Amino acid sequence: MKIKPRIAHCRQLALSALILTMGVFAGRAADYPVRPVPFTDVRITGGFWKERQETNRLVTVPYALRQCEETKRLANFDLAAETLRRRAAGETNFQNKPLTIYPFDDSDVYKAVEGAAYALSMEKDPALEEHLDRIIDKIAAAQEPDGYLYTFRTMHPDSPAHDWINQKRWLNDPILSHELYNLGHLYEAGVAYYQATGKRKLLDVCLKSADLLDKDFGDGKLRIAPGHQVVEMGLVKLYRVTGEQKYLRLAKFFLDVRGPGEDPYNQRHLRVTNQTEAVGHAVRANYMYSGMADVAALTGDSAYLNAITKIWDNVVEKKMHLTGGVGARAAGEAYGDDYELPNKCYNETCAAIAFLMWNHRMFLLTGDSKYMDVFERTLYNGFPSGVSLSGDRFFYPNPLEYDGHTVNNHGHAGRAPWFGCACCPPNVLRTMAALTGYFYAVKDDHVFINLYAQSEGTIKVKDLPVKLVQETAYPWNGKVKITVSPEKDASFSLGLRIPEWTLGRPVPGDLYVYRNSKPALWTVKVNGAAVQTTPDHGYVQLSRDWKKGDVVELDLPMPVRKVLGNSKIVATKGRLALERGPIVYCLEGVDNNQIVDDCVLQMNARISSIYSGNLGGYTALIIKNGERAERDATNGVVTKKVTLQAVPYALWNNRGLSPMEVWIASTPEYARLKPLPTLSSESKVSVSFHRDGMALEAINDQLQPLNATDGFASNFDFWPHKGTKEWIQYDFKQSTRVSESTVTWFDDTGTGECRLPASWRLLYLDASGSWKAVEGVSTYPTTKGKSDRVTFSPVTTGGLRLEVQLPKDFSSGVWEWAVN
Repeated sequence: MKIKPRIAHCRQLALSALILTMGVFAGRAADYPVRPVPFTDVRITGGFWKERQETNRLVTVPYALRQCEETKRLANFDLAAETLRRRAAGETNFQNKPLTIYPFDDSDVYKAVEGAAYALSMEKDPALEEHLDRIIDKIAAAQEPDGYLYTFRTMHPDSPAHDWINQKRWLNDPILSHELYNLGHLYEAGVAYYQATGKRKLLDVCLKSADLLDKDFGDGKLRIAPGHQVVEMGLVKLYRVTGEQKYLRLAKFFLDVRGPGEDPYNQRHLRVTNQTEAVGHAVRANYMYSGMADVAALTGDSAYLNAITKIWDNVVEKKMHLTGGVGARAAGEAYGDDYELPNKCYNETCAAIAFLMWNHRMFLLTGDSKYMDVFERTLYNGFPSGVSLSGDRFFYPNPLEYDGHTVNNHGHAGRAPWFGCACCPPNVLRTMAALTGYFYAVKDDHVFINLYAQSEGTIKVKDLPVKLVQETAYPWNGKVKITVSPEKDASFSLGLRIPEWTLGRPVPGDLYVYRNSKPALWTVKVNGAAVQTTPDHGYVQLSRDWKKGDVVELDLPMPVRKVLGNSKIVATKGRLALERGPIVYCLEGVDNNQIVDDCVLQMNARISSIYSGNLGGYTALIIKNGERAERDATNGVVTKKVTLQAVPYALWNNRGLSPMEVWIASTPEYARLKPLPTLSSESKVSVSFHRDGMALEAINDQLQPLNATDGFASNFDFWPHKGTKEWIQYDFKQSTRVSESTVTWFDDTGTGECRLPASWRLLYLDASGSWKAVEGVSTYPTTKGKSDRVTFSPVTTGGLRLEVQLPKDFSSGVWEWAVN
């Protein structure tokens, strides 16, 4: 299809569209009322984000592209192309088997290409562009003649190459095939590369694919809701580039076809406009809410905005961690119940990135700074923790507590070089590359300054170019000097965001509060003269006649704040956290004698901040009158005075494996001292099956969930095995007489696929080495939400086995298994 003339000059588009989120084109009747300034018009010149962006460009981009090759993700496209060629030549039975694990592996290539395209938009790199052209050739060669692009099916067309794939196109997408998910990321990559280089090849692949979607789904021909949302945002980007209404209609269709009465895991339980709280898989959810914002802006449908506003309130007031991370449950990578905010949480990196997208869109719809306040919380904490300072090691989950050794990062302890399910690394890449697209926005003659960093950029206020230069050490210092230079003298309003943390509130609502909520004495000066003003929707509005070289000075004091969690959050009871400015801090073992569980931070503890040259330079916190709790000879608890050091949460695990915690005990009784060893805790654990990233330590770590939402304990489960007979086994250190066992079952009804077992029993290892059922058990109960205890005739044995019959169509798991 032809692209409309107004976008013929592609290089200019790269300078006039916000590639990461949305570009706004002149002449469109409806769109976001607040217009983002393109990331290509703003450049970071120093400080925290300069170092991260340079590492991203020089290390993460080539590293991710290389990983796509080494892990055979790119080779899948070659195999798909080979199958197409050889079948077209007459080898009607020829097919290839996929070389990777998951049908969504195509999407990692697309995201890496998208991120690399953003890097090209900021700085020319002929070698990188040539590399991407070769990748795009592979992608184009794997596309079927009618536009279908999905390597797992194309390379192996006669029968499904994976259990998640249906024999027919699209039919399994609501479950797990990810056909539409892959295309969403393809479309974003195609638009990004076209805007960066002016080359159409990948964009043409996208348009051919999207036209097939319109043919198959348009006008409701095939009513299927995407199982993993993102195609909605991709289609909107194609609409913005081409002006073709059918792409916008498809984006809206894929939202409106969801629900009711289906799976909450991927938000199909209700019509999207009837949803009021965040449920299910957090990445899917946040991508969907972002897509709803796009459609709301472009169609003027207020029902979409009403729905995502209620959902946002639910998240920020009841389901967001202090770091701005979301998706607390490892089971289903999901949002949990209200106030279910465990410290041993999941908080996938992709969920944080999608949360950034959603918050920014909410700001563009409303002009309210509270959305950028939450954005900033995630930006400085829950997002950058996902990648190491070296740029080549990654976190998939981002917990607020870690013991220093558990394998909790999809098969790794600490950051990993890559993952089998590798959605997070290229997602970090693309977000970091286009970060400056979030700095500024414009509405009529109002300019919004949302983020502070050493930078320079040019914005347009009613077509008048205005250069803004920021000089600051933010986020380590709150002094910001902004030089304003319009091309000619002009009258407009400059809005400076005054963060919630400056005003004595960490977040909107009462999910978290400061112990001392007194606002900091922030100040604003223009050309040296103090300005007395009150923020309006979070912005100080400086309306005046601006001349080249005018200087605005903003001073945001950064006292160290002690944070308390809402009383309904079980995991933060008796604990406090530390913040300074936008930065959330943590204790890391490497600074604190390799132990943090026993640390105590009294409410009146004195805390000072110091500059540290480690880790690229940051501000550390020193607690001179901290305490450590320990057991005395009578098993009681005593404390001793120590000096503690806290570091920014985003920088943890850059100095090797070490314990870490954000929420610190405020009294000795809440310090977590190592439990006394038990028969179970000292036993060797083995299981019939466990997937990568599922830690066996959870079975005998002596951590029981205090209630359904505290998240204090971690679980073990047999997913994705369903309906099978499985077992967990303890090998004792020596032959032991046992007669009692207690099991706490894991059940994630509503967010995952684990249920109470169909049945279970205990077996012991007899003298001949055979497993025999214990005797004397009248019944084996299965109870949700409490421990099941059974007694049996005493046996002396070297091991015990818990045998579990998984229910039909479901899996099962345990929080804890104890043997007495």
